[in-house]
Amino acid sequence: MDQKPRFGRRAEDDLDRPRTLGQRLRAYFFAGVLVLAPISITFYIAYLILDFIDSHVTPLIPPRFNPETYLPFTIPGFGLVIAVVVITLVGAATANYLGRFFFRLSERLLVRMPIIRSIYGAVKQLVEAVFARKANAFRNVVLVEWPRAGVWTLGFVTADTAEEIQRRLPIEACSVMVPTTPNPTSGYLIFVPKDSVIQLEMSVEDAMKMILSSGIVVPGPPVAAEDRAAPAEATERTALT
Repeated sequence: MDQKPRFGRRAEDDLDRPRTLGQRLRAYFFAGVLVLAPISITFYIAYLILDFIDSHVTPLIPPRFNPETYLPFTIPGFGLVIAVVVITLVGAATANYLGRFFFRLSERLLVRMPIIRSIYGAVKQLVEAVFARKANAFRNVVLVEWPRAGVWTLGFVTADTAEEIQRRLPIEACSVMVPTTPNPTSGYLIFVPKDSVIQLEMSVEDAMKMILSSGIVVPGPPVAAEDRAAPAEATERTALT
């Protein structure tokens, strides 16, 4: 009597399971890479940032106030802590009248220097655009035709078009930053007609992940507010019962 072929999950597992020792070791190796690579890269980038700040801030501390002078080892992140404390104290100092007076005085001196004033003005506008509470650097994610018609790419709406540029354009446009892959901090500033951009529900964080990974990391479909609230309501009903 002929044996019937095996179906079901066990048969599929037998087909998917590596048959040789080399295939199993290779599968284990790639599984380990998938687990360790994100963690290792994250810690490495954090180490580079801490080392960069420590190497530039720690030498500015007088030796008698530097605990590393009295210890046989260095303190990782000590320069970062000092930088955060100094920045916080400067922000607190500018909150009172005397601090604002010295800030305005130093700013007046900077804007009178021929070369320094151009650099200071550009840097100040950039910092205010990124870190100011009322500003939103990247408003939303859009699709634009770039670099030619029929080819689409991700872009970020940054701000309304400058008044002078808008007056000279025959259509109502918006400012869109088209980032480069895999470095989204560089790119092109283009002015696109508002009716030519496609608004996306994708978050800025998901778009950044997609650009950094060159399209490998694809965000899932956006979850509606009522769908997000449904699991919470189900959990509450389960707890009550």
